Amino acid sequence: MKGEGKEKLAWMLSREIAIEYKACLYFSCIMFFYIVYLMIQRVYVASIPVIWGIILTAYGVGYMQVYLLHNFDEAERFTGREAAGSALGTAVYAVVAWRFGWFGKNVWVMVLFVVYMLFVYFCVFLCNKIKRDIDTKNLNRMLAAYQEGEGHEGE
Repeated sequence: MKGEGKEKLAWMLSREIAIEYKACLYFSCIMFFYIVYLMIQRVYVASIPVIWGIILTAYGVGYMQVYLLHNFDEAERFTGREAAGSALGTAVYAVVAWRFGWFGKNVWVMVLFVVYMLFVYFCVFLCNKIKRDIDTKNLNRMLAAYQEGEGHEGE
C-alpha cells in the first residue's frame, strides 16, 4: 500500500474509532438514565427494542457528530458552535426517544432527559479537554526529557 493510501486508511480508521468511542460513551449515559427511569417505576426488566434503539441512535448521532458537526465534543473551546452541536445531538436523541417511547412519552421525563443530555454533552466536552491538556503536558515533558538526553550523548 502506498503512502497516500495508508494515510487515507489511517484517517478513516481514526474517524471510525472516534465514532465507536462516542457511541459507547453516549449509549452508556443514556442507558444509565433509562435504567434509573425504570427503577423509579419499580420495573426491573429493560426492553430489548429500546436498548437496540439507543444503540442505533448513539451510532447515528456519532456519525453525525464526526462527519457533519466537526467533532464538537472534542473541540478546544465550548463556543456557540459546540452549544449548537450539543443542542442538535440532544434534539435527535429526544425526537427518537419520543417517537419510539423510550420513556413512555412522559413529557416531564423527556424534559429531564433533554436537560440530562445537554449536561452529558458538556461533561464529555470537559473530560475530553482535561484529557487533552494532560496528554499535552506529558508529551511536552517527554520531549523536554528527550531533548536533554540527546544533548548529553556526545559527552
